[in-house]
Amino acid sequence: MSRPLTGRGDENDPHRMTDIDGRSVDGRSVDVEQRVVTKPARTSTAAAFALAFGVAAFVCVLIVILSPVGLVLGIIGLILGILGLRASRKVGITGKGVAIAGTVLSALTIVISIAFAAGMVTVLNNDSAVERIEQELDKMRDQLPDSVEVPQP
Repeated sequence: MSRPLTGRGDENDPHRMTDIDGRSVDGRSVDVEQRVVTKPARTSTAAAFALAFGVAAFVCVLIVILSPVGLVLGIIGLILGILGLRASRKVGITGKGVAIAGTVLSALTIVISIAFAAGMVTVLNNDSAVERIEQELDKMRDQLPDSVEVPQP
């Protein structure tokens, strides 16, 4: 950190600053600027986990059977994404974009999972739809062979 200009500007002052031509700056001596060494910025852990949970949740929702697991992972990812956004405001912590991506992916996963659950409830509460599903299953069951021979090695 540099301190304000001080002193009378004596030629023998060790802190006296000069310009390129060797003249003192404003005829006053100045302290030499000190360099500040900073640590490299770190990505927020919450943001990184938010993205990981968001991707895992999205994959689970795409695999229809794992949709409830995707919903839980999406909620966790959303919470971590919000925490990651707050953490990225601090000095020395990055990851705002990662947190935003995790939050958006988690929110999208929650919406898809809820829509899927609502669709399943609607279909299962419709008696004619359930009867059609049962008829299709009976047709598929009738098409299965009666016995299957497994060759022995």
